[in-house]
Amino acid sequence: MPRGDSCCRVCSRGFYSCHWKHASENERKHARCWFSVVTLVSLLSLCWIYICLVTFNDQDDVNWQGFTILKRWVNWFMVLIIISAVITSYCVLLLLFALFQVALGEPLDLHWLHKIFLFFGVIFIAFGVTGISYEWREEWPTVPLSLQATAPFLQFGAVGALTLLSPFVFRGFHVAKEKWSTFLMAVVFVAVSAAIFLCPLSISSPCLIELDELPEKPKLIGHRGAPMLAPENTMMSFNRSIACGVIAFETDVQLSKDRIPFLMHDHKSEFLRRTTNVKEKFPGKDFSDSANLTWEELQSLNAGEWFLKTDPFRSVSKLSEEEKETARNQTIPSLLQLLNLAKQHNISVIFDLYSLDKDNDTEETVSTILNSDIDPNLVLWLHPGKREYVNKTAPSFIQIYNNESDMLNKSGKHLNLKYSSLNKKDIRRLRSSNVSVNLWVVNEHWLFSLLWCAGASSVTTNSCHLLKDMERPDWVLAPPTYKIIWIAVDIASILIMTGLYIFQRKTHCFCHRKGTQDNTSAWNEKELSPFLPTG
Repeated sequence: MPRGDSCCRVCSRGFYSCHWKHASENERKHARCWFSVVTLVSLLSLCWIYICLVTFNDQDDVNWQGFTILKRWVNWFMVLIIISAVITSYCVLLLLFALFQVALGEPLDLHWLHKIFLFFGVIFIAFGVTGISYEWREEWPTVPLSLQATAPFLQFGAVGALTLLSPFVFRGFHVAKEKWSTFLMAVVFVAVSAAIFLCPLSISSPCLIELDELPEKPKLIGHRGAPMLAPENTMMSFNRSIACGVIAFETDVQLSKDRIPFLMHDHKSEFLRRTTNVKEKFPGKDFSDSANLTWEELQSLNAGEWFLKTDPFRSVSKLSEEEKETARNQTIPSLLQLLNLAKQHNISVIFDLYSLDKDNDTEETVSTILNSDIDPNLVLWLHPGKREYVNKTAPSFIQIYNNESDMLNKSGKHLNLKYSSLNKKDIRRLRSSNVSVNLWVVNEHWLFSLLWCAGASSVTTNSCHLLKDMERPDWVLAPPTYKIIWIAVDIASILIMTGLYIFQRKTHCFCHRKGTQDNTSAWNEKELSPFLPTG
């Protein structure tokens, strides 16, 4: 180990560049460019993991699309999260070592293996962004929506990161050899700082309100029951959702070959494959359509074993042995069974029709509902087909619309939309007009909190057991209070960075003068050495 090389220096140099001794000048070429690459890829990976985390609410959609392609149920979204987390951790760790190298005055010679890993990281993120853009583009609005919940705290974090990184930037000012280089760094640093300090001017969140202005907590609608606690669209699932205090059961209705309405979401080529043992029960039978199987054949299928095997929400471990046994023995329920349960507990029912011939299924479905003797006011009719027939046959059904213009044309008062379809102004405008707004599917605390602040009437959720315990949104902050915190954080950062700059400038000037004096003394000694007495 060369003299002056501490263990810390050697370890840092070894991890970053695999040079256990000082690199040659030739090896240091383009080192600063690669430092910029490491910084950019780290920021890119942080943005990507943020996208993954905020879209976690809709993980079931990704897993469903993977199932439709591969015909195999795997928690693909969790695989994506794990790989993305590894890439992000690696890039950020590499950036920290690069900053450590700068602090130690070591060369930034990035090893070729790190360059390859960075390249593969960029390729993975590019494929991920492309996949969302082509196969899941409806998810992109979730990202700007999430900023309404996270932007104030991201800004505080960005101010903190800027303050911690400022000494490295100031050091760059002092060691830069060209004036244009110093000027360029200064301009970029000031521009970035100004953007970070002033970005709260553009931050708008429904949770930036006075506490006494907070709307009523949204009601909960059980999406296929309580699918985190029991197999979806089974009687066990709907019974579990009752304990959550849901105001409605959300489900999907199809008709069997003998025209019996039953509950099942999957349809077309995926019909019954994911949530039953139909392949083992009827190996040679065509089960691509609900009309290919009789009600008796459907009742013979197991609709719960898949839940225990695949553990779609990683919640099976929280079930007792008795609950697991109950889940294992679930079968496909009929619509009439659900209506009887809803009638018993005075809970509404909202559903869509998923058979291939939806419009012709309307008459049998309406007939089944009317024959159940359920209070018609508990039936929330969503399917747009044959709506005039439904209004004429069952005028007491509550008509639910998935389009605001259709609702206004029909003088309706109830909307059911994806959570990203409306902004806070639209929600508050509709609520002020006495329109109920239900948003689906809402599973995460941050999203539920945001919609609570915005004033949503209700949400359809997979996690009713988690949301029911929330007594208030994750955060609510009065605008004046937020403004005071924002300004105080910015001023503190500016003062700290100013102090660091002055300190580094004085230290640099002192070291520069000392170095000049040492060089002068060494030159004088060298020049006068022939004339100095020996011994």
